[in-house]
Amino acid sequence: MDLTEKTINKNYVFNGRIINVRCDDALLPDGKPCTREVVEHPGGVCLAPLTDKGELIFVRQYRYPYSEVVPELPAGKLEKGEDPFEAGKRELEEETGFTAENYLDCGKFYPSPGYCGEIIHFYAVWNLNATQMHPDEDEFLEVEKIPVEKAVEMVLNNEIRDGKTQALVLKVAALIGKGKIG
Repeated sequence: MDLTEKTINKNYVFNGRIINVRCDDALLPDGKPCTREVVEHPGGVCLAPLTDKGELIFVRQYRYPYSEVVPELPAGKLEKGEDPFEAGKRELEEETGFTAENYLDCGKFYPSPGYCGEIIHFYAVWNLNATQMHPDEDEFLEVEKIPVEKAVEMVLNNEIRDGKTQALVLKVAALIGKGKIG
C-alpha cells in the first residue's frame, strides 16, 4: 500500500527568523484533498559529552515557552547549509567549553513528525579537552555534570523532560552498556 501524500500547494502563512509556517493543500493516498500544517525548521544537533568519570555534561537554561529552567544536553540550531558534524563541534565548545577527540554519530531524531520538519542529529562525544565557553549573546546557561546512571534515573523519573535529551541519554547509556563508547 502506498502511504504517500502528495503536496499540491505550499501556502506560507509566517516566515520568521527560526521557523516558517505553511498550510499546504495536499492529497491523501486515496486521492481525497486535505490540508497539512507544517513548521519548517533548519534542524539541529544534540551532543552527549561524556567525561572520563562517566558523567554527561548538561546545560541548564531558561526556556521561554515553558517558563522554567530546563536541564538539557548541549544542542543548537543548524545554520543554513551547515554540516551537522561541524555544527556539533561548534555547539559543544560554545555551550560547554569543551572540545572532543571522539565523536560517534548516534542517528537522527524527529521531535514532532506530525507537524514539524525539524531533524536533530545526535552525537556521543568523549575524550574531552577543556577550552572556554562562548555562548551566543542571547544565551545564558549553566554547565552541570551528571553521572550517566543518575541521568537515566532522571529521565525515568521525569526530572528531564526535554525529548531530545531523554532519547540521547538513553541511547548513550545503552551504547556504554554494549561497550561501544567511553
